[in-house]
Amino acid sequence: MIASFQCNPRSVRLGGTDFQRGGRLGANPFLGVIFNWLGGLASASCYLPFRGIKRWSWETYWLVQGMFSWIFAPILIAAALVPHLYSILHAAPASSLFFSYFWGSMWGFGALTFGLSIRYLGIALGYPIAMGLCTVFGTLMPPIFSGEMGTIVRQRSGQFILLGIGICVIGIIFSGLAGRSKEQELSEEEKKKTVEEFHYGKGLAVSIFAGVMSACFAYGLAAGKPIAQIAQTKLALEHHSGLWQGLPVLVVVMLGGFTTNFFWCLILLVRNRSAKQYIGLSALPDPAPTGFSSQPAAAVRTPSVSRLPASRLIVNYLFAGAAGVIWYFQFFFYSMGQTEMGKYAFSSWTLLMASIIISSTLWGIALHEWRGTSRRTQGLVAIGLVLLVASTVVVGYGNYLQVDGPRAQTVFNKRNTSVIVAQDRSRLAQTMGTHGDVIVRH
Repeated sequence: MIASFQCNPRSVRLGGTDFQRGGRLGANPFLGVIFNWLGGLASASCYLPFRGIKRWSWETYWLVQGMFSWIFAPILIAAALVPHLYSILHAAPASSLFFSYFWGSMWGFGALTFGLSIRYLGIALGYPIAMGLCTVFGTLMPPIFSGEMGTIVRQRSGQFILLGIGICVIGIIFSGLAGRSKEQELSEEEKKKTVEEFHYGKGLAVSIFAGVMSACFAYGLAAGKPIAQIAQTKLALEHHSGLWQGLPVLVVVMLGGFTTNFFWCLILLVRNRSAKQYIGLSALPDPAPTGFSSQPAAAVRTPSVSRLPASRLIVNYLFAGAAGVIWYFQFFFYSMGQTEMGKYAFSSWTLLMASIIISSTLWGIALHEWRGTSRRTQGLVAIGLVLLVASTVVVGYGNYLQVDGPRAQTVFNKRNTSVIVAQDRSRLAQTMGTHGDVIVRH
């Protein structure tokens, strides 16, 4: 059966949802900013439950949280909110699935080393450096490679977005200067009170690597756009909210990230003979690291034969699982925020990174990581926070300016219940050739 529908000059409405150039015409950048702030709060908070884990090696609890954050939560939540999840993934282009998975696995290396930056620098300094690089690479590289940067630079809305990104980077620099100032002011004893293994040189090197590799997550999401478009169609036809269209993409990207982390944890579990900790055996003699680490401490390499009480074993699983679920919610909210940003959804990455740094800095203050620093250092912290908040306002305003952007070219085929939003005629022709007979009326 060939089906057709009317498309007005600005949008098409299907199943109660307006579509525009791959997004909803009723985009709400203000709501998108809120969602990204919630995602940032979740990201900055996910390491805290690790503090409740005792006498487990790093690889033991890291793999448990990975199962929850990269396997259980993405699949279960997507299946609950997106109808026909399996059919969406099955209908997705093989190239989109592959590159989403590939960039997810590359991001996995960033996830592995990101914790090391927190281990050596603490939340207040480790987050800004790693997130700063992640912000720049993750935000700008997708539009550069897609050829959209020229258009972005020429449009007023795009100029505001780029200005907001620049303000965000400056805010990150001030946050980094504050951390460097703190490192110079505190004695070694004072540093150890808040960050037991503080080492600026090691932490800086690891943070740079982690920041660059962590940006690969944004590449994976960009590669998964065709998956999101199919999900958008299914949601519209089933009268579900379009906010969930990015959840199937997260399933694929996070599977790639889990693969990298799984094999590394498996190597450590065998090498350190720590797999028995899952059943309460070979528990560490002393409490495990605070959780802000991405490698086993020295004690991990010499496991004890002591037994962990059943109650403590259950608590460890609960804390590790909680950390994983909280971690997942950063991208759950991010995927929602991205759908609300409109045409320049790539800018949502900057909002997420800025909110992560803001939340992590506030957690650093709450955990007394800035205690004993001078007014100059505290002033740098304040300036960094103000600039980061300002950047989210400017980026949000830039997206608001382009909400009423160009109309969509939308095609619909009732045979396989798919809606593909095409941005040019060549893509439209390709879509028709791939998905069968289509009639489009403008």
